[in-house]
Amino acid sequence: MQLTSYAVTDIGRLRKQNQDYVFRSEVPVGPLPNLFIVADGMGGHKAGEYASMCAVETVVDEVNLSKERSSVRVLSEAIRKANAKVRGKALSDDHYYGMGTTFVAATIDEEGLNVANIGDSRLYLISGGEIRQITTDHSLVEEMVRMGSLERNKARLHPDKNIITRALGVLDEADVDFFEVEGLRAGDTILMCSDGLSNMVEDSEMCGIVCGQGTVEERAKRLVAAANMNGGRDNIAVVLIGVS
Repeated sequence: MQLTSYAVTDIGRLRKQNQDYVFRSEVPVGPLPNLFIVADGMGGHKAGEYASMCAVETVVDEVNLSKERSSVRVLSEAIRKANAKVRGKALSDDHYYGMGTTFVAATIDEEGLNVANIGDSRLYLISGGEIRQITTDHSLVEEMVRMGSLERNKARLHPDKNIITRALGVLDEADVDFFEVEGLRAGDTILMCSDGLSNMVEDSEMCGIVCGQGTVEERAKRLVAAANMNGGRDNIAVVLIGVS
């Protein structure tokens, strides 16, 4: 199995700071065969930017040092330490109080795909011309959909769409979800993104772009362009991974 990837962030059309942060490595990071991350920070001036950067860089550092062999244990322990670091900074410096970040990480091996997620940044699998969201949003709107008080097709445009129910660095312990997808096939594509993409572009449009012509880089940039064309109300982060 070979991977080809591209990662990009964009400030969008309305924001003055870019609080999204991405990481990609197609080669091993510590015991993991590869590693891909999207984080979307939240907080006041520079706080969200620091939270996402700190979380991603701490996880990468901890993965590099890990002696574990299970991908889930590697990611779980690294995220725990990142949560403690972001949380500690938020509690020790008033300028960073209340900051946090969404966090979605993925690693791919011959068995399939392992994903860790907290917040509302997403991971999708595009396979056979169809798109499927693998992660579940930790958001107020997702809770409303799950409880049956809001229809799924109205969720993306709901005024409370940006209220998240979990984030890294907000509590002493991070409540992380893990997902596993078995049996990736040649031609599959994995899309990781912040809500600056998923709130601005319908899943069907994302699927059309990802399944279109061009390199992984060209299609990732097309996703960003589509989000900006539709308003670009938030920072945009995209990590696109092609499987061959």
